Amino acid sequence: MKISVQSIHFNADKKLLEFIQKKVNKLEQFFDNIINAEVYLRLQKTEDEANKITEIKLNIPGSSLFVKEQCKSFEEATDLAMESLRRQMDKYKTKSKVRPVDFKQSLVESDDNY
Repeated sequence: MKISVQSIHFNADKKLLEFIQKKVNKLEQFFDNIINAEVYLRLQKTEDEANKITEIKLNIPGSSLFVKEQCKSFEEATDLAMESLRRQMDKYKTKSKVRPVDFKQSLVESDDNY
């Protein structure tokens, strides 16, 4: 999986980039058809302490998953985003498994009506 990380309004250090690479690579345990991941780290100019935003977009066959989290640190925002993406992937996998069965079942039921 190809991972691109962009930091907006600041320069990300190597330690943060390695942390994000490690976390995003773990997503392949839950879904192995991930095409690529785009990670955006944004430093918002506000008075609030929670001014660090992590946005992650996963491109998967036929769709894309997106999550945005805002916290006091990029690591915390990344952890929350990973958990949210894991739940989204679980939903996506169950929906993609259910669809073909429902379609076949509806065909069988329509044949019974004739």
